[in-house]
Amino acid sequence: MRANLRWLGTAVLATTLSISASRAAPPASSLILADTVLLLSTGIPLMDTDSVTGVSLAEISPFDEIRLAYAAHIHGKCGGFERLSVQPWMTIAESRDLGQRELIKLRESTLKMSELAPGLPGLIAKPQIASALEQVDESRLRDTVIWLSSFPTRFNKGSTPNQHVEQFRQKLEALVSGTGLGAQIDLIAHQSTPQKSIRVRIPGRDHPEETVVLGAHLDSINQSWGESRAPGADDNASGSSNLFEALRILVQQGQPSRSVEFFWYAGEESGLLGSAEIAKEYATAGRQVVGVLQLDMTLFPGDGEFVLGSMTDFTSPALRRWFVDLNKTYIGARIVDDKCGYGCSDHASWHRQGYPTIMPFEASFDRMFPDLHTTRDIVDQRSSFKHSAMFSKIALAFAMELGGY
Repeated sequence: MRANLRWLGTAVLATTLSISASRAAPPASSLILADTVLLLSTGIPLMDTDSVTGVSLAEISPFDEIRLAYAAHIHGKCGGFERLSVQPWMTIAESRDLGQRELIKLRESTLKMSELAPGLPGLIAKPQIASALEQVDESRLRDTVIWLSSFPTRFNKGSTPNQHVEQFRQKLEALVSGTGLGAQIDLIAHQSTPQKSIRVRIPGRDHPEETVVLGAHLDSINQSWGESRAPGADDNASGSSNLFEALRILVQQGQPSRSVEFFWYAGEESGLLGSAEIAKEYATAGRQVVGVLQLDMTLFPGDGEFVLGSMTDFTSPALRRWFVDLNKTYIGARIVDDKCGYGCSDHASWHRQGYPTIMPFEASFDRMFPDLHTTRDIVDQRSSFKHSAMFSKIALAFAMELGGY
């Protein structure tokens, strides 16, 4: 399968480069942060590099982006880079200075997270949380995954990038209406993509200024990079549906002490576009974020059911240790520590802004679903909703414990 993906990537890349080369105007370039080894494998020049994080700054053309994305996908990475927000009015020197500052910020955030004291509540099983976890419904989860993956594509660069976003928002409005929690649903427009992100905010009763964040990306992609079908059942209708199911139960639990926010991000597959803008906005505003949970791919039990991967790179050691206790208290999964490289999902955006993050994953990284970013990412005999339901329970327990229920 890896060899077939490599052949497909090479063929499509050659076609794209051939067509694009005939255009008169040179393509615009972008500044990105990406895994140094990944960049070197493509021959893209490094502008600056950081040995602490293993991340480099590079300038890429749209052609380079295709090469980089295929290299990431061939290695099983989702996303694989983070695009930086360079403004049109910036000079070349100013944009490169911005990139170097962001690389430094990433290093400082990584060092800060490694030294951060836990500062998290000790865990004793709470009857309310245990009861809420029993309400997670595999059949409801399956229905949502099937519904989301029925859209021909959820690609952020497609001709209808917000069709599924608008319809999903309607489902969320029906879910929270009449709860009396003062829940607010926002469509968040972005500068970097026409696709919108969704935020559901449940305001806190005692400490509304403190926020617990849960996120998943709502977009999908196909490796042909066009309008071809991209069902994205595992990547990432699964994580998006996990959060929907957790929210369904959470709004029945009363008002949290802290504010709890659910995000469904835009444009993750094109460089963490939605989450990067949102996390930067929160950091600029000085928002207090207690912890960030990212769910991205939960449907394929590559190491067996109830075995999950916990990504240790660009996440918070303190929050991961707390997650181990959360798992022992409520879930009972077997956790395997692993790494996925920089930019593998939206938690990297929050990490770069100095917020503590965790990313539990469907399996160890090398045993993830093999057919992501293809038309074969559908609900089939390989899908385990029993396994995936575990991640809805993780999200629910995370929100309730840190939210102060």
